[in-house]
Amino acid sequence: MKKVIFTVLFFAVSLGLSADDWPQWRGPNRDGISRETGLLQAWPSAGPKRVWLSRDIGLGYSAPVVAKGRLFVLGTKDGKERLFAKVVKSGKTLWTAKLGDIFSNNWGNGPRGSATVDGGKVFALGANGGLVCADVGDGKVNWRVELAGDLGGKAPNWGYTESVLVDGDVVICTPGGKKGTLVALNKTTGKIIWRSRDWTDGAQYASVVAVEHNGERQYIQLTQKTLAGISAEDGAVLWRTAWRGRTAVIPTPIFHDGQVYISAGYGAGCRKITLESGHKVVENYYNRNLKNHHGGVLLFDGHLYGYSDGRGWTCQDFETGEVVWDSKKFGKGCVFYADNRLYCLEESSGKVVLAEANSSGWKEHGRFKLDPQTELRKPSGRVWTHPVVANGVMYLRDQELLFAFDVKAR
Repeated sequence: MKKVIFTVLFFAVSLGLSADDWPQWRGPNRDGISRETGLLQAWPSAGPKRVWLSRDIGLGYSAPVVAKGRLFVLGTKDGKERLFAKVVKSGKTLWTAKLGDIFSNNWGNGPRGSATVDGGKVFALGANGGLVCADVGDGKVNWRVELAGDLGGKAPNWGYTESVLVDGDVVICTPGGKKGTLVALNKTTGKIIWRSRDWTDGAQYASVVAVEHNGERQYIQLTQKTLAGISAEDGAVLWRTAWRGRTAVIPTPIFHDGQVYISAGYGAGCRKITLESGHKVVENYYNRNLKNHHGGVLLFDGHLYGYSDGRGWTCQDFETGEVVWDSKKFGKGCVFYADNRLYCLEESSGKVVLAEANSSGWKEHGRFKLDPQTELRKPSGRVWTHPVVANGVMYLRDQELLFAFDVKAR
C-alpha cells in the first residue's frame, strides 16, 4: 500500500495537483479508489451538508474531474456538447469549449465520458467523437480531432463514452474500426503517432488503462469481442483473449499484480486472467458471480465491490472469483471508494448510501436522497453519473444539476 500511495503522490506532484485531486476518470490510477482520508465515517440523517448546487451544465452523464482548484465536466449548452470549467468552491462556470453536435437517443442526450487534466491542458471527448485539447486557464482549444471522421472510427450505439487517457506525451483513445481499435495521438498537436492496425474491433464503452508489466508499458482495453494489451511503443498487440460480451461492454478493466479483471452486464459475467512471461494469457476464472452493467467495480484489500445484475451489491474474492457476500438492501447503481467507505448511488431513485468497504457484509452509515432532481431526464434514463469525492467534497450529478456536498470530518 505504501508503494501505491507514493506512486499516486508522485503523479499528482508532477502535474501540479493536490494529492486529493481527481484529475481523470476513476482517479489517478483509473481504479475508482481515492487515497483521501479524514472524511466523514457516518452521515447525519439528512445527509452531508450541501455546499452548492449548479444548474447550468445541461444534459449528459459525464462525471466531473477536479484539478488545480477547478472542476471540469461535459454537458450541453446553446445546441452543442461542451466542456465546462467551474470554480470548485462555488460551482461558478468560468468558460466552456465546444465539443460538437449533441448526441441524442432515448436513454438521454449529451456527452458521457469524463475530461482528463494533464498539466495546463484538459482533454475531452464528446459522444459523437469530437476530441479537443483546451487550455485549463481560459478554455482556448489547441487542437480538435474527430474519432468518427479523422480517425476512421464509428460511434457505438450509445455514443462514445470513453474517457481518454493521457500517458506521458500521448493521448490514447478508442475510435474503433478497420484502421485500428486504438490510436495514440501527440498530446501537443493531436497528430497520429500510431494505430493498433492488427486489432480492428469496433469501439465499445470502456476506458483504457495504462500498466507496466514485465518491464513493458502497455494499454489494456476491452471491446465486445476482445480483451487486449497494446504496446505503448508502437501500437502492436502484445496479447489478446476473446471475451463473450453482449449488447454493451462498459466497465473499466482492473489490473493488479499481473492480473486483469473484467466484468460486463447482459449476462456476460466476469473473468480474471494472469499475464505470464512471453505475453501468455492464463485464465484464472470465468463466472457470472458479478455481472456489472455500468456502475463500475472496485478492487480493495483483495476484494471486488460492485452491483451485479440479479444478485445485488456484491463482494467477490479477487483471487478465487467466489462470492463473499451479496445484498439487495440498496438498488442498482454505481460506486466510489474513499477512506474505508463505499459511496453508492442508486440509479432509479437518486438515493445515496455510505457503506463499509469490508468483507463481512453490507453495513450502512447513512443515506439520503438527491433533492431536487432533474425534470429533463428522458423516460429510459436514470441517475447514471458516477460519484466523485475530491478534497473533502462529494460531487453528484443528475443531468443539468451538479451537487457539491461537504464530506470532510471536522
